Amino acid sequence: MATATAVLPKPLWLLAELTYRCPLHCAFCYNPVDFARHGEELDTGTWRATITAARELGAAQIGFSGGEPLLRGDLEALIAHARQLGFYTNLITSGIGLNVERIERLKTAGLDHIQVSMQDSTRELNDFLTSTRTFELKRNVARLVKAHGYPMVLNCVLHRFNLPHIAQIIDMALELGADYLELANTQYYGWAMLNRDQLMPTAEQLREAEETVNRYRARIGERCRILFVVPDYFEQRPKACMSGWGSVFLGVAPDGAALPCHAARALPGLVLPNVRDMPLRQIWYESKAFNAFRGDGWMREPCRSCDERHTDHGGCRCQAYLLTGNAAEADPVCSKSPHHGRIAQAVEFAIRPTRDDERPIVFRSRQNSLAL
Repeated sequence: MATATAVLPKPLWLLAELTYRCPLHCAFCYNPVDFARHGEELDTGTWRATITAARELGAAQIGFSGGEPLLRGDLEALIAHARQLGFYTNLITSGIGLNVERIERLKTAGLDHIQVSMQDSTRELNDFLTSTRTFELKRNVARLVKAHGYPMVLNCVLHRFNLPHIAQIIDMALELGADYLELANTQYYGWAMLNRDQLMPTAEQLREAEETVNRYRARIGERCRILFVVPDYFEQRPKACMSGWGSVFLGVAPDGAALPCHAARALPGLVLPNVRDMPLRQIWYESKAFNAFRGDGWMREPCRSCDERHTDHGGCRCQAYLLTGNAAEADPVCSKSPHHGRIAQAVEFAIRPTRDDERPIVFRSRQNSLAL
């Protein structure tokens, strides 16, 4: 689909998902459930060329993610390449594999920013949620990041199990000297969608957590900036997903698939172009995948005539598909959607499942990925 490049935005953010390999087994991982079935990882040369092409398109920030990007032995070389091109460089990591020698190499390479994930304030829940014994290691990594002069950014995904610990999580962040704490309530894609009924909180849990966050914000001021995002299922209007499809975000998966959003692989019939086969500029401007939901020409009612369509862009296409079976539907989070009742049903079922419907959590693993 040819589109006039003059009227299209340029990508600002490149997410380089270097690998789907990861030492953790988080039940809420956003990686595709079938990650084990995807192709081989891009080699160093192809990643360099992709990073260069993204910078030429206008991208200014790059996030190195995964899986666990520290498992790539060429991470430092890719960071150095991106930094030399003028990117602001981010490492999004579990911290597993980060030690003094590695962080010094990353610093030398020009890494600007590190975000470390924590799963809870307690060893028991952190290790349960990841199926690992990594709690103390993660705390030590957070201290290591701080000691090497990086802004210390902690990320904690919230859900039914750890929302009651919100005060302790904030106290832990303060103890570790965090400059930013991102309390990211679970969004239901990938493995989180698979485990939605087990992870879904109650409205009361969310209300109490938000009240706690506000009390801490008033007390600590600028000492630590706390970000708290309410999960979509408890809103009446959808978020402006990725600021609009094909507008700001450009992701590249480990096998080279170019992604208009993190979860785009979930959409059947959407043929994702690959950086091995097509120039990145052509992917961004001309590919069917990146033009599929650009602008508002694809919209149907109630979005088509809604005066909020240029604010929320119809919401999330992947969420629309997961909840209605059609990616072109209005995001059911929106109270105007004819499918909004499915949100309420999902929340209600998660709170009161019948005994016959209760299922154990399915943890992210290669074995489970192949089985599913």
